[in-house]
Amino acid sequence: MKKVEILNLDAIVQKTRRIAYQIIEDNYDESELVIIGIKPNGLHYATQLKKEIEAIDGIKVTLLELTIDKANPLSTEIVLDLGKKTLNNKAVIIVDDVANTGKTLYYALKPVMEYLPKKVQAVVLVDRQHKLFPVSPDFVGLSLSTTMKEHIQVAFDAKGKGAAYLI
Repeated sequence: MKKVEILNLDAIVQKTRRIAYQIIEDNYDESELVIIGIKPNGLHYATQLKKEIEAIDGIKVTLLELTIDKANPLSTEIVLDLGKKTLNNKAVIIVDDVANTGKTLYYALKPVMEYLPKKVQAVVLVDRQHKLFPVSPDFVGLSLSTTMKEHIQVAFDAKGKGAAYLI
């Protein structure tokens, strides 16, 4: 199988910075943002996005983790690690690495909707544009039309450095 790099580390950093500016501009009147990273890669990307937003603007950013079985979201409980936080009246941003059909983002909304957030937005590093569910990301690093046989793989190392590949 041929593996083609579509985003290297520099490109990811650049796209993350651009998305951070877009998020700040779209949420200029907010005192806090709640970013929910879908484990595992969405959480890695959410961590980078949080750092970038905080470096640009002094807004408070809270990072939460969401655990979901991406292949079969109803097979296990979808867990949103809130601690003692609430999402009521907050700007919530759900982050994942790749949007394929929209299924993961769709089911990731389930625990969020148990609260009354002010607004909910979605961020993905790569959007494949094969939507089967009525969810589209608000902020996208790279939109890529692929065949159904092709796959996108995003790999992050322990330090959060990453690359995206078309397989």
